[in-house]
Amino acid sequence: MPALIRRPLWLMATAWAALLAACGSGPTPPLNENTPAAETPGPVASPAGHSGTGGARTISLASAATTPKAYRQDAAQHLYKLNTQRIYAGKLPPMLYAVGVLQVSIDSRGQVTQLHWMRAPRHAPEVIAEIERTAREAAPYPVPARLGKVVYTDTWLWDQSGKFQLDTLTEGQSGG
Repeated sequence: MPALIRRPLWLMATAWAALLAACGSGPTPPLNENTPAAETPGPVASPAGHSGTGGARTISLASAATTPKAYRQDAAQHLYKLNTQRIYAGKLPPMLYAVGVLQVSIDSRGQVTQLHWMRAPRHAPEVIAEIERTAREAAPYPVPARLGKVVYTDTWLWDQSGKFQLDTLTEGQSGG
């Protein structure tokens, strides 16, 4: 690429990075040291009716994931951040109320474009509705910067209390 073209691209990329840095309050440490997310927080208004943390929320703007499996880790941490009061702490009981496997399609802006049940907990339609609502209201997800768009799958482990864990970040189950 000729030097005359590379220099404006470099200047534009630098300006864009400076703009993004000015919008945030500084980087926040990831929840898990092994996360591939490149986190750049910024306040975003919570969607109407969101029952997670309430009020303004901080989101990850970009994911450095290069595979859907790596992106799943970023998405799970994003969902946990937005739903801290709804995460089951500790090991789950041996008998869960519902288990569902959901495939989520995320576009290049971090928006949910499609939800597809691989295994829906049909005995608990209220859980299906709540998982779908939670997944949609968590948008925008971390932007899949290296993937462009992504389809990832995670298993939702639902306790009878209404709290949940995602298989990606589960603490396991207690013996029974």
